[in-house]
Amino acid sequence: MLRTIAVLFAVSTFAAHAGDFSLRVDAADASGHIAQKYTFNGFGCTGQNLAPAMHWQGQPANTRSFAVTVYDPDAPTGSGWWHWMVLNLPASTNALPEGGVLPAGAHGVHNDYGTSTWGGPCPPVGDKPHRYVFTVYALDAPKLDVPDNATAALVGFMVHGHAIGKAQQTLTYGR
Repeated sequence: MLRTIAVLFAVSTFAAHAGDFSLRVDAADASGHIAQKYTFNGFGCTGQNLAPAMHWQGQPANTRSFAVTVYDPDAPTGSGWWHWMVLNLPASTNALPEGGVLPAGAHGVHNDYGTSTWGGPCPPVGDKPHRYVFTVYALDAPKLDVPDNATAALVGFMVHGHAIGKAQQTLTYGR
């Protein structure tokens, strides 16, 4: 009984913070889709491959670091497509500038392009517009020890194991 009450308290505390934690991604063009300059440059796409600026606020008071992920669940791979995974953003961080410059101590891990930097959208021509889920996670640990060549599954396991809150924004892009 006591354990059930503790679990319910933890869930209600997480839920209370989740409503206040918000994320804004500055990537939309006039039509509300991801602007061309943020798209990949390769595989037939001709964007500038710039990471969009991101801003967040309202994270839980006990946040010790952040992680950022960008994921396309609509990619025709059977497992989606990871565009960006950043770990160990200091708790004092509340934004990332356009271009993806990371603060000291933070680092990217390999995405599905095989790089540790931003990889912009590049869905197949004629496919329906894909969703790009930008997520910032508030973590209870100051640092996650994950190797640079870690898989998205390992990063997800570590991030979800330490998440005390998250904020998301979903944008679309098609060609």
